[in-house]
Amino acid sequence: MTFLPDDLYAQIEQSMPIACVDFIPVRTTPDGTTEIGLILRDSPFGQVWCHLGGRVNRGETIVQALRRHARDTLDVDLAIEPNAQPDYVYEWFPPNIAPTDGTVYGDDPRKHAIGLSYAVELIGTPAPRNEAHDFEWFTANELPSMWPGSATLVLKLIGLESNWRFAIE
Repeated sequence: MTFLPDDLYAQIEQSMPIACVDFIPVRTTPDGTTEIGLILRDSPFGQVWCHLGGRVNRGETIVQALRRHARDTLDVDLAIEPNAQPDYVYEWFPPNIAPTDGTVYGDDPRKHAIGLSYAVELIGTPAPRNEAHDFEWFTANELPSMWPGSATLVLKLIGLESNWRFAIE
């Protein structure tokens, strides 16, 4: 895979939206409670809890990108079908170009990103690495302080329970 030089990529980020995948691990406890997995990571806002994900590489399918980010960040796979469609599409904007028309969006001072977003079950035991300093499970009523906009995305994704991507038999 060929990567762009940092200065060229920075120019691209300042010029156009970046295609990304976002996901939250989900699980149901024996008592029926839904839990959401989040990572603790460094960010422009300091160390914060947030969902997982990142950009889609050229030549990579959306599901391949999701799986790559799951492996790179938690050393797990995802229970997801090859052509799974997003549960939600969420945009991220730097403050200077953020919409003012009532659009719901997340705050990312680095770039404008279009996040194809999923709620998925994990295959394996999460082992945080690379950008993830830690991983924990939370209920929707106990979400920690998060990256601005991440909590909104999490709540939108768990509100779409019928669209969760479960293990393929």
